[in-house]
Amino acid sequence: MAKPKTRVRLCASFAILLSIAIIVTCIFVFTSRRCSERDFKHAAVAADSETCSKVGRDIMQIGGSAVDGAIAALLCTSLVNPQSMGLGGGSIFTVRQKTGKVKVINSRETVPKEFKPDLMKKCSSSVQLSTGNQWIGVPGEIRGYELAHKLYGKLPWADLFQPSIKLAREGVPMSPILSRVLQQKKQICAEGSLLQELFCHKNKTAKKIGEKTRFLKLAETMEIIAKQGPDTFYTGDIARSLIQDVQEAGGNLTLEDLKLFKAQVTDAWNISLGDYTMHFPPPPAGGAIVAFILNVMKGYHLNPVSMEGDKKKLTYHHYVEAYKFANGLRKYTRDPKFNFNMGESRLITEELAEQVRGMISSDQTHNSSYYNLTASLDSHGTTHVSVLDADGMAVSVTSTINYMFGSKVWSPNTGIILNNQLTDFCKKADHISVGEQPPSSMSPAVLFSKSTQNMLVIGGSGGSMITTGVALAIMNYLWLGKNLEDAISAPVVFVDAKNALKFEPNFDQTVVEALKTVGHNVEDAKIFYNVVNAVVKIKKKAGCISAVSDARKIGKAAGY
Repeated sequence: MAKPKTRVRLCASFAILLSIAIIVTCIFVFTSRRCSERDFKHAAVAADSETCSKVGRDIMQIGGSAVDGAIAALLCTSLVNPQSMGLGGGSIFTVRQKTGKVKVINSRETVPKEFKPDLMKKCSSSVQLSTGNQWIGVPGEIRGYELAHKLYGKLPWADLFQPSIKLAREGVPMSPILSRVLQQKKQICAEGSLLQELFCHKNKTAKKIGEKTRFLKLAETMEIIAKQGPDTFYTGDIARSLIQDVQEAGGNLTLEDLKLFKAQVTDAWNISLGDYTMHFPPPPAGGAIVAFILNVMKGYHLNPVSMEGDKKKLTYHHYVEAYKFANGLRKYTRDPKFNFNMGESRLITEELAEQVRGMISSDQTHNSSYYNLTASLDSHGTTHVSVLDADGMAVSVTSTINYMFGSKVWSPNTGIILNNQLTDFCKKADHISVGEQPPSSMSPAVLFSKSTQNMLVIGGSGGSMITTGVALAIMNYLWLGKNLEDAISAPVVFVDAKNALKFEPNFDQTVVEALKTVGHNVEDAKIFYNVVNAVVKIKKKAGCISAVSDARKIGKAAGY
């Protein structure tokens, strides 16, 4: 009788152990696969506003790709932040497919066939004098969307426009950011400004936060493009209306300029940053400048300890010195199709980074000639969208009309605000050529680690401040031990075109004073436009996706 009882006890014990094992396994699986409340399991969008992040997310939830989501978010941003980008500008996409192949789609504006021969002599250090019809480049935004959608889109073209058409007709509440810009740019509501029809009351005062702006003409334009396709913008009714308005405003664009515009697909450039490979667009984009700075800084073997005590001062000293050399190298970021030399590819080599590190001392700085400085007009503006979809496709795209409200030329028949992109040649070129793209700070990047399978999709807006915003955010995240939100929100130091250091509010004052003692020229900056939006996927955290839209522009990411 004892043996059957023993068997019963053994069976019971085994059943209990099996039950415990199942429970423990279930708990482990559940907790390991569960993402935090702030993270997403499948896909995410980080745009300049929560409204547009949600538009991109919703497009992906109904079956759209990361490219579809990015285009929809950009169309939305042209309404929520019309001072930054729109159909009258241009963009650069960096797209990483699930296979690991990375391509760049460049639809930046180009020099029109007719421009003033002495245009470069009219360059001014004043932003106010760098707007107007003479600075308008051929818009490439829609051709960029078309090519990106053709290569990587899933949903019908028209579907991408529907959320923004609805939003434009119903009205967009004035955001705090746009309101602040209008307070700074009082000429928008001044006598004779066409833009006052959109953003101002009849008494020439700017609309207040929360008051709605209805973009009725732009809604009509978007609907026509959605139904008839991109060609209507370049050879059809929209093209004719746009050119009529530009020429009546004294601009030089022609129908032939629009007809001849083509977006371009190229391979991405890349550098190694430890476990990560960073992919970015080649010149005339600014990714090579960011890559150069990071190549120099990785040689200092940074880690969280690098931000403690005197080491923090040394880290930032090395950084601003690298940035000064970067300013001197910007002359190599002109359009290689028109200005071929071997300099642009050498920008991202380990040899150049090592050579520059050898020229950086730890206890002094130098005058501008030491860095072979290339002066330029510091610009601002632009927008950036980072997207990661459920299939593993990543999109980093930056779009711009250049300065706030671009050229400030508005087409009343189409609702489109035109860019002033030709100012990007100022102090960087003695002459320009028809069809040439201006040099840019735009740096949409995708970073991937083969060993961990982690991915970082990142980029920024803010004109010349893009470089410092993106470079420091990447350093903070990869090397200095910060999470994504802290990496982006940390105050930055900007080295302007004259190599003066400008520190964002709340920057560590002990570091500021220490850098002064080394000899750096420090100047006050009233406004910082650096904005970084990023998405990261970490495999060991069950593949959870974190997305951050920079709080500087009151942005918020969205996902599912």
